[in-house]
Amino acid sequence: MRNLKVGIIGQGRSGRDIHAQLLAKLGEYYTIAAVADSMPERQRLAEKEYGCRAYATWEDMLNGEELDLVVNASPSHQHYPITLALLNRGLHVLCEKPLAKTTREVDDLIEAANRSGKKLAIFQNSRYQPAYVQIRKVIESGVLGRIVQIDLTMSGFARRWDWQTLQSNNGGNLMNTGPHPLDQALQLLGTDELPDVTCIMERANTFGDAEDYVKLILRKPGLPTIDLEISSCDAFPHAQFKVQGTNGGLHGTADRLEWKYFKPEEAPDQKLTTEPLFDNKGMPAYCKESLTWHTGQWAISVPEDRTAFEFMTESLYMMLHRALCGGELEITPQQVRQQLWVMEECRRQNPHIYE
Repeated sequence: MRNLKVGIIGQGRSGRDIHAQLLAKLGEYYTIAAVADSMPERQRLAEKEYGCRAYATWEDMLNGEELDLVVNASPSHQHYPITLALLNRGLHVLCEKPLAKTTREVDDLIEAANRSGKKLAIFQNSRYQPAYVQIRKVIESGVLGRIVQIDLTMSGFARRWDWQTLQSNNGGNLMNTGPHPLDQALQLLGTDELPDVTCIMERANTFGDAEDYVKLILRKPGLPTIDLEISSCDAFPHAQFKVQGTNGGLHGTADRLEWKYFKPEEAPDQKLTTEPLFDNKGMPAYCKESLTWHTGQWAISVPEDRTAFEFMTESLYMMLHRALCGGELEITPQQVRQQLWVMEECRRQNPHIYE
């Protein structure tokens, strides 16, 4: 088992609070060797917390270290150029989401990774979200019948005025939050071909020029319709997950799910009739039958020393460790390329925001 030496670019909300804090708990597999951040106070804090070396720039960090992996947690608009430079220097990279802004940029990164023979991983830790994994199990069990629609919602009410509200910084709800539910949606639809896309975007409570309301409909022939919503103006948000099927349905949150379904073999025999329907008193009636419903429930269970988010992140890092020690990536740049294609199409359909 190799212990991999990691360098982290950025010590902000992502670089420190997500990546470094979790990697510090995985000392058997990873060692934080160095960080790079332009703020001296963040450099000092990293040296104190992780016993690592700290640099003002990522270039200085690479010149001063021999690293097995670099985590690119720079601001979103810097993900593409820095990741490209890292791959061209012959380094394995884990890049925060969004990986890039366009499919052309993703193609550049894939080409650079192939040319250098290095792994390009993307921080799509929601692929390992316990609730999402459970939903896939229920769907694949077949108890809900043919799946007609899946709703993925990450909405709430919030005003925002930081750098992630700006188009110039690859901001907006679709690129900030969207990579997580969109990755889940595309996996549910399958990545064999691109989906049909319908997207509505608005600027509602944002102080920037990027969108903070997204309604995205994804469709493929013979597969369920996916309704993906990311809104910052929803004061009464509904369940994060909802599944409609021909035999039943499922709904719930990241912490708790419930589903119910009937078994066709237990249902009354029915057939189409074009004649008027009557009740047992001879009065006009609607279709009505009694079905025997079966139910299921699930509640999140993660190790006591991990939050659910940390569990997802740890799962991704363990997958990455296996890949860097001779295995394969479970989340590939080619899969994420489809995500960026969808985002480009969303921007094209909303010229009132993205001219």
